[in-house]
Amino acid sequence: MKLFSYKDRPVHLGPYPAEHLARAPLPSLDEGPRRTRPEIGKPSRPDPSQTSLAQIAQSYTDLFASFSDGEIAPSLAPLPDDPERLAADLKSACYFLNASQVGVCAAPPSVWYQTDATGAPLIPYHQRAIVILMEHARPAEASTLAAEWIGNAVPDLAETRCAQLTAVLAGYIRNLGFPAKAQIGTASDVAIADLVVRAGLAQRDGDDIVNPYFGKRFSAAVVTTDMRLALDRPLAPQPLRDRSLRHFFGRHGTHSGLQRWRASRRATHRGNYPMERIKRVSSTTTLILENEVPRVPKRAAFFERALHGDLGPKAARERRRFATKHPFTFGMVPVMRSMVPIQDGDVAPNPAPGTADPERNARAVKSLLHTLGADMVGICEAKRFAWYSHDEAGEAIPVQHKWAIVAVIDQGHETLEGASGDDWISGAQSMRAYMRGAEICGIGAARLRSLGHAARSQTNAKSDVLHIPLVLLAGLGELSRIGELVLNPYLGPRFKTAVITTDMPLVADRPIDFGLQDMCEKCHKCARECPCDAISYGDKVMFNGYEMWKPDVQRCTSYRVTNPKGSACGRCMKMCPYNHEGLLVHRFFLWAAIHLPFMRKWIADMDDKIGHGVRNPVKRWWHDLEWMPGGFAAKPKGVNERDLDIAKGIGLKDKQKMAYYHANMMPPPNAAEPVPVDRKAAMAAAELLETPAQALARHQRGGGKPTHYEPTPPVETETLKAPETAKP
Repeated sequence: MKLFSYKDRPVHLGPYPAEHLARAPLPSLDEGPRRTRPEIGKPSRPDPSQTSLAQIAQSYTDLFASFSDGEIAPSLAPLPDDPERLAADLKSACYFLNASQVGVCAAPPSVWYQTDATGAPLIPYHQRAIVILMEHARPAEASTLAAEWIGNAVPDLAETRCAQLTAVLAGYIRNLGFPAKAQIGTASDVAIADLVVRAGLAQRDGDDIVNPYFGKRFSAAVVTTDMRLALDRPLAPQPLRDRSLRHFFGRHGTHSGLQRWRASRRATHRGNYPMERIKRVSSTTTLILENEVPRVPKRAAFFERALHGDLGPKAARERRRFATKHPFTFGMVPVMRSMVPIQDGDVAPNPAPGTADPERNARAVKSLLHTLGADMVGICEAKRFAWYSHDEAGEAIPVQHKWAIVAVIDQGHETLEGASGDDWISGAQSMRAYMRGAEICGIGAARLRSLGHAARSQTNAKSDVLHIPLVLLAGLGELSRIGELVLNPYLGPRFKTAVITTDMPLVADRPIDFGLQDMCEKCHKCARECPCDAISYGDKVMFNGYEMWKPDVQRCTSYRVTNPKGSACGRCMKMCPYNHEGLLVHRFFLWAAIHLPFMRKWIADMDDKIGHGVRNPVKRWWHDLEWMPGGFAAKPKGVNERDLDIAKGIGLKDKQKMAYYHANMMPPPNAAEPVPVDRKAAMAAAELLETPAQALARHQRGGGKPTHYEPTPPVETETLKAPETAKP
């Protein structure tokens, strides 16, 4: 919870008020001889099933470090010739990726080692350094099981996050046509500590370097480049800690000392948000007839249908690149995909002592994932209907594990404030959260396996489970008007998830009720602002065993994959009244929406009147660029520049015609060739819909499951060859 807003604070200034610290002049570029590389032995790698968390983190760091260098785009991106603007863009990109602090400095010969990591002579090759600090996570309470699992790995985890961030940033710069290399840990070609001081991020205190906001508790990495960037000045001599009232109260929306104090008093298993204050209920606030929900194949997902050509050749072509059409996002692709082969692995032969208590395990798992960077964590039973029935190749997927651990990753409010929701940064918002989730749950699952319990990370890149029902069952939100999307009381729809399925003994969380069903009944903002009219203005219906406001997924998918003036789409996410900064006033409105039902319509109306959803130009930091099939960044032909469309109103409620693709309209799980959608039949299928009351009454009197809930069976004579996706 914050006292002051950052609405007038540019993203590149970061979460701490470092711009108010006293600065020294820029240092000389001729400061002495080149550095001698310190001799640091690398630890041996034991059996993966026996590794500690620190060793697991190191394996991920090594993986990300493999992307530290690479090919450079054949032509320069059309960027402004402005070192200040370019530096601001790259700093903002780092803060978007959750860096704690960022600075830019020169990289003179004196900061380069004489030899590289292999001992070969090294010639300095870049003139600029972008220096990234990652604050160490707060350690789990010493007396807890989580502290045993985490051990002394907190610095290693920060190092891993530095490695991922710098690998992506270096890839982004190379995609812009400039040379860049991520300098990570002992493999770095430069003296990182010296560059931290040069970039104005720390002061020397004897043999240590100290940051004004988090002391010595940080890890650092660097990206060296020849892009012409404005330089930051070093810190002038001053107290090692910023104890100003400006910092303590968080003026201008910065991260405050007060927030840090409050967080230090909060149990680590509770995470960043007070979900314990939200009412828990015995069942979800939307009806789920579990025995009627069909297990669906991956082939039936509409993004998969687009890839196979079911939505036409244009959608098939664009599906391969729609979310990675910006060079920044495209820099995330190889890093994210590299984690797929290690989502599962060997399990230690025997369960570790002390891991038989489900309650202790549940608390420890939550603390572990929060330490790894998850914003919220919930646990539920991995119910049978939440598992896909068939994989991409049409092979049956078994129900493997009993429990699902769901990690929520905030997509970032600050950047979304500057965006329309469907412009050129939209794909990056999703991809960045998916990438972080893959790291969090990948490391978390590996740790559970090392403790002797089967566990698999389920991510956007490779998942055997559907995340939406698990988020709902794990008590992390309610199903919303947006449709097949769960809305959280503190983040709204502004999040992505990653999941760990496991057989470790755990205790499930209960679903929540924060009044969303009535609020969404009274608020139509997402439907009004949807650029393709895919969100329902009408009432909830029963669809494949779920009570929901059913969206028109064909319209949504077609728009997102073929969006000509942006990358993907998340406009509904931006428009939602629950998508907010997290100020004290926002917490008041959340309390009112929960406890004062008569205020909900007023709150929805006020959201428009205060201009929530209008783009904030202060927060717009990225360059509008399109990553082209030839491997270079170009200026796009257009940019979506939407604000509010209040005049559109809700008059379309009676005119809206939605298509409903029931289970019996799914393609066969192993269909190799396109199975074109029959939109006319899907619109006629509206006649088959039941209201939730009708479905419940039928179910209670023993009525059978509707025949259109039965998925299309596999085709025996056909095997599926999954279409190729774009490779970086």
